[in-house]
Amino acid sequence: MEYNKYNGSEIFFQDLFPAGPPAGAPPLRERYRVHLLALGDVGSTLAMGLRLLGGGRISTLGICDVREGVPQRWEFELNQIISPGGDRFPPVEIVEADRVLDCDVFLFCASRFVPDTAVKSGDVRMAQYELNRPLVVQYARMARERNFRGLFCVVSDPVDQLCRAALTESWKNEAGERDGRGLSPGQVRGFGLGVMHARAMYFAGREPRFASYLTEGRAFGPHGEGLVIANSIRRYDSGLSEELTELTKRANLQMRAWGYKPYAAPALSSGALSLLACLGGEWHYSSLWLGDVFFGVRNRLTAGGCEVERLPLPRPLAERLLETAELLRGIG
Repeated sequence: MEYNKYNGSEIFFQDLFPAGPPAGAPPLRERYRVHLLALGDVGSTLAMGLRLLGGGRISTLGICDVREGVPQRWEFELNQIISPGGDRFPPVEIVEADRVLDCDVFLFCASRFVPDTAVKSGDVRMAQYELNRPLVVQYARMARERNFRGLFCVVSDPVDQLCRAALTESWKNEAGERDGRGLSPGQVRGFGLGVMHARAMYFAGREPRFASYLTEGRAFGPHGEGLVIANSIRRYDSGLSEELTELTKRANLQMRAWGYKPYAAPALSSGALSLLACLGGEWHYSSLWLGDVFFGVRNRLTAGGCEVERLPLPRPLAERLLETAELLRGIG
């Protein structure tokens, strides 16, 4: 890419993705009916976060799981979370599978494969792709058939690749041809980058060399391989940024080395907190369709659609982001 055709030597994120923010985002509402599919470790923790924090944004939280007894357990538990001060929490109700898209916001948390704690190396998220892809496509096609016009949000791994599969497969008819129907690009977004930002903040708060991230840093790209953590937009240091990126990217493997699955922080930082910020029109991290790939970036929903944060990027950082985009284009 010839950067000198963009504002002289100044490069902005938008210059790297000239297609611009995705069109077709649903309008902002005061409150939303949210349905959550699958109450595994991530889904159930996400549901707890939404019950506790979502009173101002969520009118009803619907939960769905095909396993016998699971939705009953969580309806029972979640509706017994009551504040002694009388705080408003969204009521939780069980939703049957054939009604899971009767909502304003659909949260896909389902997974056919979650590596156990014995898996301590490699890109654990991508190991889930081949099994989880047909599952997300199933619901994307259901969204097409039902003319779903809400937000279709992917929380399951690998977030960015599953978003791409959901969007592009929803465009196809039974013959596999694109016919102009299906989900709009602005309807689909992935919630995985929020925890990567949170993990970078964690390490930056404990190591003075990374302290600039606390006030000047940014996270970009996917929830996994290809992630880019910038130590600072104003004082970008390639070496520090790459070191902080590796620490952040491998944090889930550290948790697995201790014998635990890393799901609590992702469910809350990427899931509940980022989603509620999104629904409130606030700045947050999520993955958007930027012409031919889903890419994580700081953004917000506005009355006019989706707005991506506009910041000048150091040239080495811009080059790293282009490399990540190429990596993502080659998957799925």
